Amino acid sequence: MMLTIFYDGFCPLCTAEMDTLRKLDNQKKLTLEDIHAEDFRQKFPHIDPIEADRVLHGQLANGQIIKGLEVTCLAWKLVGKHKWMQVLRWPVVRPIADASYLFFARYRHQISSFVSGKPRCETCTKDRCDL
Repeated sequence: MMLTIFYDGFCPLCTAEMDTLRKLDNQKKLTLEDIHAEDFRQKFPHIDPIEADRVLHGQLANGQIIKGLEVTCLAWKLVGKHKWMQVLRWPVVRPIADASYLFFARYRHQISSFVSGKPRCETCTKDRCDL
């Protein structure tokens, strides 16, 4: 199985997670694409970067789009780490985990700044709707 992840390269936590996944991806199952890359719209016209900025998007090898924690859990599964994360996909846990993810996604820049001490980069301070 292969997975392309469309991530927010302006978010220090998101970028750190992608860097870690990249290092752990010994079998080359992941392709990581920054939604803010200059050629993103040309390479991936079927991915709305504004929506992908709101909720993490992924694409399976068959073209199916997955979102949110589905992407995160699958990515960590593909690199063989954090098997405990699959608990987040259990039917009883899933709705709570998904709601928590949406909260995190909405406030990730503030959370990232608080946790890492790294505010968004200067280019990130522009209106995020200008993607």
